[in-house]
Amino acid sequence: MKMVPAGESADSIPSRPHSFLKSLGPGLITGAADDDPSGIGTHSQIGAQFGYGLSWTFVLSFPLMVAIQEIAGKIGCVTGAGIARNLRRHYPRVVLWIMVSLLLIANVINLGADLSAMGAALALLTHGDSGLYTLLFGIVCVILEVGLSYPRYAAILKWTTLSLFTYVAVVAVAHVPWAHALRSLVVPELQFNAAYATAFVAILGTTISPYLFFWQAGQEIEEQHRHHVKPLCLTASTAGPELRRIRLDTLTGMAVSTVISLAIVFATAATLHASGVRDITTSSQAAEALRPIAGQFAFAMFALGIIGTGLLAVPVLAGSAAYAVTEMTGRAGSLDAKPLSAKLFYGTIAVTTLGGASLNNIGLDPARALYWAAVVNGVLAGPLMVMMMLIVRNPRAMGRLTVSRGQAVVGWCATAVMLAASMIFLGFTAWDVV
Repeated sequence: MKMVPAGESADSIPSRPHSFLKSLGPGLITGAADDDPSGIGTHSQIGAQFGYGLSWTFVLSFPLMVAIQEIAGKIGCVTGAGIARNLRRHYPRVVLWIMVSLLLIANVINLGADLSAMGAALALLTHGDSGLYTLLFGIVCVILEVGLSYPRYAAILKWTTLSLFTYVAVVAVAHVPWAHALRSLVVPELQFNAAYATAFVAILGTTISPYLFFWQAGQEIEEQHRHHVKPLCLTASTAGPELRRIRLDTLTGMAVSTVISLAIVFATAATLHASGVRDITTSSQAAEALRPIAGQFAFAMFALGIIGTGLLAVPVLAGSAAYAVTEMTGRAGSLDAKPLSAKLFYGTIAVTTLGGASLNNIGLDPARALYWAAVVNGVLAGPLMVMMMLIVRNPRAMGRLTVSRGQAVVGWCATAVMLAASMIFLGFTAWDVV
């Protein structure tokens, strides 16, 4: 009989493949949700416009993603409270209100773009009404989030991550020149122009997104409630295995995200860029452009992947908004709560999702929506990461489990890169306006 140390669940010991898979959860779902239809559109554009020239940036962004998402997970697991609740407890309220307000704006716009991409992808496959499909996808996502218990819904989200591997299938038929593609991961093909710099910042903006911070912290709290365990700050002496589980889960999730992002870039570089198709602004445009170049199979897989990743990402976007709003107001909120006992939480999910779906009906251009979502996220990401680093180094919040000096250095490096990227992006935005 296998003995489990006090304060540690058997699920947190990944000694066998089955145990490893069971240990995956918040980090895996967060990483998979990072490749949402909006991200697919961005990566498709990068592959079409620059070929393999920006592939190296995903190697750069991977450790930064791992560092900041692990910090988000630790905030939730150690303190038993999400990022917004920690901001409310330890820092000026004005900081909290500004950050949550920006998050809501960005998430609603992003939800609109993702739902619109899902509707357009289904219309490509069935030749139906994309506007109707967009609304139906929004309604379905709300029903699932509100109607299912957390354990069942978390299991659905985990299985939905398999939809990402449709892009591996696309790469398999795309005739990628692997020697060139793999060399591009370690040998940058630099270009010194505004378009290249903007694309570099766009990659960071789609891989390091504020809504993912709120979601992973909130999911770690949900897992604690599901397993009836206390926050790690109260059981610091036995916290080691759980912190290792968070690291492994986050590493796995971010690795999956990075591999799929590269698959999209490689597929579009080998097909669209190689055929002279350089102007792609949405994921559905990329799917449609693939059909005459890579064939019906690649087109269908790309379109189905948009729908599958959207079904994963939309709940994460809406859920992160719900966690932020309830924590900001000091209310209780959980995906495992009954709808009538968490009205604000589920109401935020419904309003943000359906509000995003309605953007399609007022004539908002999805590509333009993504642009402005990126602007808002660019304003929010750097300062939010600064506050997260302050939280994980604050003994009042983390108790004895403040992050080590080494982890802090990596976290601050990720924060500095994101702040610099945000300033570059906003600088180009201001230049375009002028």
